[in-house]
Amino acid sequence: MPAGIRCADVRLDYPGLPTLGGVDLEVSPGEFVALIGPSGCGKSTLLRCLAGLSLPDAGAITPAPVLGSAALMPQSDCLLPWRNLLDNVALGPELAGAPDPRGAARAGLRAFGLEPFAAAYPAALSGGMRQRAALLRTVLAGKPLLLLDEPLGALDSLTRMELQAWLEALWLGRGADRPTVVLVTHDVAEAVHLADRIAVFSPRPARVAGVVAVTAPRPRPADFRTSTHAVALQAELLRVLAGGAGA
Repeated sequence: MPAGIRCADVRLDYPGLPTLGGVDLEVSPGEFVALIGPSGCGKSTLLRCLAGLSLPDAGAITPAPVLGSAALMPQSDCLLPWRNLLDNVALGPELAGAPDPRGAARAGLRAFGLEPFAAAYPAALSGGMRQRAALLRTVLAGKPLLLLDEPLGALDSLTRMELQAWLEALWLGRGADRPTVVLVTHDVAEAVHLADRIAVFSPRPARVAGVVAVTAPRPRPADFRTSTHAVALQAELLRVLAGGAGA
């Protein structure tokens, strides 16, 4: 079953560096929520807290995060240099106990246009290829909660749009069993295209400066990006970002 999340006044300070300044955020089971905000404001730190890798100094996350209960894709691809591409991607379904992890990985590589590179090792791959492989490995882990930190940031614009469509289709295809997704992105257009709601973070120490809902029906076609509705939402998000920066 998908996992819901509730963050209540979540605070975390690194030594000499206040990072989370009281984050209040609710994510419903099966919802797709994007986080945007200034670079370094604490978005990645919140993902680490949701994954159980960091403990808040104050406040509460409900249910309490348990290591291994969520699939986290950090900004670094973290591919294992001694595994080829196929076996790196297969690690996700392998750890999840899937019956045929290499078969699932091969099908995913085909969908991502990476099948010709299945036998290649990470050192021989471009940054974009590595990023795609890391996203695929994370999704194939089959966890009820996906925490994605700039998963498409290293990709060219065309590949990025293709994988946005792939990610939405995969998420929708799970039906009532679709995972809950929390996506960190610096791309306002990407947030509008993918998310049900977008939480805007203030500068560090982060708090939620505002939440914007995207009510457009799914699946969202490619031309939704340039629709009047999408452009208006992007403008609203930029206003909230500017207001949060001035807070």
